[in-house]
Amino acid sequence: MPERLPISIAIPTYNREQVLLDTIDDLLGMQHVAAEILVLDQTEIHQSNTVMRLKKLDETNQIRWLRLDTPSIPKAMNRGLQEAKHEIVLFLDDDICPEPELLNAHLNAHQEYKNILVAGRVIQPWQEIHNFSNDKTFHFASQKSAWISEFMAGNFSVRRGSALALGGFDENFVRVAYRFEAEFAHRWLKAGWQIRYEPAAVIHHLKARHGGTRAFGEHLTTCKPDHAVGAYYYCLSIGAVGEFLRRPFQAVTTRYHLRYPWQIPLSFLAELWGMIWAVCLFLNGPRYIK
Repeated sequence: MPERLPISIAIPTYNREQVLLDTIDDLLGMQHVAAEILVLDQTEIHQSNTVMRLKKLDETNQIRWLRLDTPSIPKAMNRGLQEAKHEIVLFLDDDICPEPELLNAHLNAHQEYKNILVAGRVIQPWQEIHNFSNDKTFHFASQKSAWISEFMAGNFSVRRGSALALGGFDENFVRVAYRFEAEFAHRWLKAGWQIRYEPAAVIHHLKARHGGTRAFGEHLTTCKPDHAVGAYYYCLSIGAVGEFLRRPFQAVTTRYHLRYPWQIPLSFLAELWGMIWAVCLFLNGPRYIK
């Protein structure tokens, strides 16, 4: 029998099928497994084989399969904080392959330091063949531990009580929820706590082509504000008015737009729409866990 560690894993998922099942199987197949795995499922309709497998895993108490009626990354993560039975909550993407010491590395970091958010190592598909041991600049595939100012949502852990004390994640980050991690990190650091990057806590991000935030399309080729709104709301939430005003012009002066200038009007429309939406969200105030 694998050893169960006192940690809750929370996996927000949206429109993922086999890759979600593979992720769960990998987590259940490790030598050291989490005491519980919460699958926070925002998918309206799954394939029948996915439903059967998730239902069986839930019925046999291998996972807790929680259905959410509205797609929202921060809302799903808040539900994970509320439902978790253990103090350390590890949030993972739904398209990953974990390395064996993932859970121990997160737990050891929390034991060594107080009031920290632990950001784990995330290896993207194009980074698999690279050795980053000599890198002088920090990135999330780095092999050196560090104190940092932001984190990636696909592999991080917090103490449940601390995260709830901050109100959890702001549910005003809608659709793609771009920059919601940065806003949470801003509040976390402002509270006097720290973010520790732990390279021993490794996942391989599979970057599945379908589902997740990719269900909202490619941000460079759409006139919808699904990607842009989070960036503008983040600027307003931290008082970065200058960045808010500069972003529409920066967003349409990329290398991509130099190669495909006919996309500029669509991108600019998406940015303006995102600005207006963000202002409306900001004026209504943040939506934290009450």
